[in-house]
Amino acid sequence: MENNSNQPYNWFTPFNILTAVVLGVGLVLTIARFGWGIGAVTNLDNNNPWGLWIGFDLLCGVALAAGGFTTSAACYIFGLKRFHSAVRPAILTAFLGYALVVFALHYDVGRPWKLPYPIFVSQGTSSLLFEVGLCVFLYLTVLFIEWTPAAFEWLGFKNLRRIVVKLTLLLTIFGVILSTLHQSSLGALFMIAPSKLHPLWYSGYLHVYFFISAIFAGLSMVVFEGSLAHKWLHHKMDDTHLSEADGVVLGFGKAASFIMMGYLGIKVIGLAVDNNWHYLGTGWGAWYLVEIIGFVLLPAILYSVGAREKKLKLIRIAAAWTVLGIVLNRFNISMIAFNYHLPAADRYFPSIPEIGVTIFIVFVGITVYRFITAKMPILYEHPEYKEEH
Repeated sequence: MENNSNQPYNWFTPFNILTAVVLGVGLVLTIARFGWGIGAVTNLDNNNPWGLWIGFDLLCGVALAAGGFTTSAACYIFGLKRFHSAVRPAILTAFLGYALVVFALHYDVGRPWKLPYPIFVSQGTSSLLFEVGLCVFLYLTVLFIEWTPAAFEWLGFKNLRRIVVKLTLLLTIFGVILSTLHQSSLGALFMIAPSKLHPLWYSGYLHVYFFISAIFAGLSMVVFEGSLAHKWLHHKMDDTHLSEADGVVLGFGKAASFIMMGYLGIKVIGLAVDNNWHYLGTGWGAWYLVEIIGFVLLPAILYSVGAREKKLKLIRIAAAWTVLGIVLNRFNISMIAFNYHLPAADRYFPSIPEIGVTIFIVFVGITVYRFITAKMPILYEHPEYKEEH
């Protein structure tokens, strides 16, 4: 195993300096938000109560964190053990993704001490938001437990690790069920606003669209995150991780191409069922086609060609392009095509502090990810447990 963790660490790299600046500015913005209220730092109003902190930090965060349940299911439910080396990085990314979703939600909702209230005090069981909140709460707990074996190996807690490892299959099944529920429910939330969301994005199949798109978003995020890790954390990876990396990219790229083509077919069926073809000739229709053709069909083709020709670089490009496409789709639904009928002056656009807080949250995630991968066996197998894998 090539692990150079004993080498002296250089704190004053350009990225570390940038991180320190972003975190410092983010703390100032955090004080401003909770000290002077949400109106002091956002452009939200009664017409646009949900903005960037919901559109990106929550909707995109949950979708891109779907790599946790997709990778675990592939390895432990479908028995594709050749993807085992990708499980821990995917679980860590998903765990941090969901943790940051909850963290970011505090900025939008406020009153952090009220976070447990809808789960333990006053359950609104007829609300989709309650279902989303409950599932995210439970799935974050599942992800934390799934992540703990790496921490226990680092800390030397062998008995605790042994107990959690025995629960792997149960946790994986539970995670798939919870993900199916809340990924789809996030889409269903927007079904209560047919007069506000443009007809090209509004559909009775929104919950299906969100769930299926989350699957290929998760697969793409695993490939994308793995590409970045191989570039910047290559020295932390052992021979097993390095030897299986290409197989993970090819396998996930092939799966993503099939799922994206299926998603595209369902979107066309949705257009036909709602008879919304005439909207395609409008300006909104052109923007819709940019999303569907440019960020679904194109990367799906790139994935399929890359998998067939075994061109890893092409698959990695498709993964990054798909991640951008998921962000665009969630932005379209939550902000761009939402309240589309309002005049330009009343449309929502995020303020500088809103964007700053979102960047701050992303850098918090990157910082924690770097710390955990530097200290714990995420990108390599602990030498005492290699035979178990």
